[in-house]
Amino acid sequence: MADTPCFTDHFLIAMPALEDPNFHRSVTLVCQHDASGAMGIVINRAADYTLGELLEQLSLPTGDPRVAGLPIVSGGPVHPDRGFVLHDDPREWNSTLRFGRGLAVTTSRDILAAMARGDGPRNALVALGYAGWTAGQLEEELAQNSWLTVPADQGIVFTTPLEDRWQAAASALGVDLSLLADYAGHA
Repeated sequence: MADTPCFTDHFLIAMPALEDPNFHRSVTLVCQHDASGAMGIVINRAADYTLGELLEQLSLPTGDPRVAGLPIVSGGPVHPDRGFVLHDDPREWNSTLRFGRGLAVTTSRDILAAMARGDGPRNALVALGYAGWTAGQLEEELAQNSWLTVPADQGIVFTTPLEDRWQAAASALGVDLSLLADYAGHA
């Protein structure tokens, strides 16, 4: 991929014309992108569970109402039954991929147990599932104008309300998505 840009630690912002129901009006944080493909977490699509409900299912109840009420996102269509914790915590967890400027995605139970105890990462987003692209697939979608790209902003990931993240990510590029056509075209 020497000639191809790397989009790790970037947002993929779905163009209004992207009709795939998994990604319509989505913002995906790319956690890994290399010659074999890409992996990311959709950060703006609410799942049907709160963190408290998920922790209960895992026999990790929490007494902290703030933790229990945190929303979970549908991180993408791949392995929607598997949990991924996107965070900025520098501690070592059993299974963590570190990327970008201090971000990480952890898939091991130890981070959820810490969150249930109130000792988890200060900033965390729990996702069920992830988005994945095979080698060259993301580049093809970019060439088809399916996505806008911009370096990731941790403020959008961790503090912007879910329903505002799509426009907030585009605003980082100076784009107002409401002014773009909802169909794709090529000149």
